[in-house]
Amino acid sequence: MQKRVGFSGIALAMLCLCGVLWAGTSEVDEQLMARRRLFPAIGPGLRALRHSANGNYYVLASPSVGVVVFDASGQQLTTIGASPETSSANKANSAPIAFGEDCDVDTQGNIYVADRAGNRVVVFSQDGKMLRTFAVNSPVSLAALPDGEVAVATLQQTHLVTVYGLTGKIVREFGELESVSSRADLERFANVGRVASDPQGHLYYGFTYMPEPLVRQYDRFGYAGQSFEFTGLDAYSEASATRKEIERQEARNTPPLLHPILTAFGVDTVNGDVWMGLHNTLVHFDKDGNRQSEYQVYTARGARIEASVILVEENRLLIGSDPLGVYEFQRPDRRR
Repeated sequence: MQKRVGFSGIALAMLCLCGVLWAGTSEVDEQLMARRRLFPAIGPGLRALRHSANGNYYVLASPSVGVVVFDASGQQLTTIGASPETSSANKANSAPIAFGEDCDVDTQGNIYVADRAGNRVVVFSQDGKMLRTFAVNSPVSLAALPDGEVAVATLQQTHLVTVYGLTGKIVREFGELESVSSRADLERFANVGRVASDPQGHLYYGFTYMPEPLVRQYDRFGYAGQSFEFTGLDAYSEASATRKEIERQEARNTPPLLHPILTAFGVDTVNGDVWMGLHNTLVHFDKDGNRQSEYQVYTARGARIEASVILVEENRLLIGSDPLGVYEFQRPDRRR
C-alpha cells in the first residue's frame, strides 16, 4: 500500500505566514468572485450546509447556534438543537447540541447531527423534536443513507466509516486506513475525514490530512469505487513538505499535530463531479476523477474565502467559511 502522510499545523502555519499556499504553486484558471452572501445570520462557527428534497437549507453552526433551517428563498424558518441560553418558543422541543461537527438530512426530512462534545449522534424530526440518539465516540462527520441508516466518521474507529442502523447499533464498517505512520495514533489522526452521500446511494470520504488531497467514493455497502486525487506538479511541494514533517513527528512522543489540507468538498448529485476546497483554492474533478480546473475564491469585496463547506447545485456553488459565512457563486463550468 502506498505510504501517505499528514501535515503538521505548525509547519503549515509557518508556510502561511510566508504566503506559500496551495494557490501559490497551482496553475489557477481564474478567480471566482461571489455574487452575494446568503444566510447573513450565519458566520462564526459555520460547520455544515445541506439542502433537502423539500427545498430547505440546513446550516449548522457551533457551539451556540444549532441547526438553522432556511426556505428556498433564504428566509429563516426555525432553529433546531440550540443551546438553552439561545432557545425560544419555537425551539422548546429541541434537545440541545453540545458541539455539532456535522449534519445531514434524509429523504423524510429528518435531521442528523454529529454531536462531538456529547459523544453521540442525535436525530431530529422536521419540526425539531428529538427522535432518537445513540452513542458514538468523537463523531466528526456523518451522512444519511437509505432505510434510516447513517454513516459516521470518527476520531477513534479502526475503519474510515461506521454505519449505524435505526436502533443505533453498528451494522457494518468499511474503508481501510491509508498507511501513513508506524505510530498508531498518528496514522489514525492522519486518516480523519468527512463524509457525504448522493441520491444514487454513493458515499464519499474526503481525507482531511492527506498530502495529495483525496476523496474516495464507496457504495453504501462499502465497496470502493472512483478516487479523486490532486496530484502532479501542482501538489509536489506540499506533499514533499508533508512527508518530511511526518518523519519528524514519527520520532516524537507527543500527540499528533496536524493541519487540514482538504478543507471541504462537495459532490454534484446529478453528474457525480467532485469539487475540492484546498483553503482558498477550489479544484474541480469530473465523475471519472480527471482534474478539470482550479480557481481561487473571494467575496465580492475581495476577501479570501477559506472554504469549510461546499454545496454543489445545478447552476451555482455555495461556498462558506468560518467566520465569513456562506456565499453564492455562479458555476464556472456552466459558462462554457
